Amino acid sequence: MTDTFPAFDISPVPVPGPDAAPPELFRGIYGMPMFVTVPTTDLAASVDFWTRGLGFFDLFSVPGRITHLRRWVFQDVLLLPSEDTPVNSALSVSFSCVLSQLDEIAAACAELLPGCTTGPRSMPWNSVELEIRTPEHTRVIMTAARPYDPDSPEAEHLRSIGIEGPEA
Repeated sequence: MTDTFPAFDISPVPVPGPDAAPPELFRGIYGMPMFVTVPTTDLAASVDFWTRGLGFFDLFSVPGRITHLRRWVFQDVLLLPSEDTPVNSALSVSFSCVLSQLDEIAAACAELLPGCTTGPRSMPWNSVELEIRTPEHTRVIMTAARPYDPDSPEAEHLRSIGIEGPEA
């Protein structure tokens, strides 16, 4: 591919801005280009947390064997029962959201599992991120892009390394 174009032309993630709205939950069937598999010792508790806290829905389940969760298009998670879930899981996954969702997700997760959230906090790569530890100890980062500010330190850094930002 030699042509370049704005990545938002092919992404379900909306262009960052104060009025950015999340896309609808996606219930269609497609070949999944990427997904994460999360082992859990309590499938029901994990499904409850991921759906009520993180905003996923149960796309497909085989009771006691697997639950396929989804949020936006290309945000798929497979929960699988396991005899053993590490206390300090190394599994970390990030999902896009919009700025207006971060506080709601943080509150819902904290209600289900007090102490499981850190943030949200502004990051130097022009996003705001909320870290959540799920019941099965997966580190989930909900990341929302901030609107592009051509006068920001982040924009200046990008220009200094030869990357031009989107038009303001």
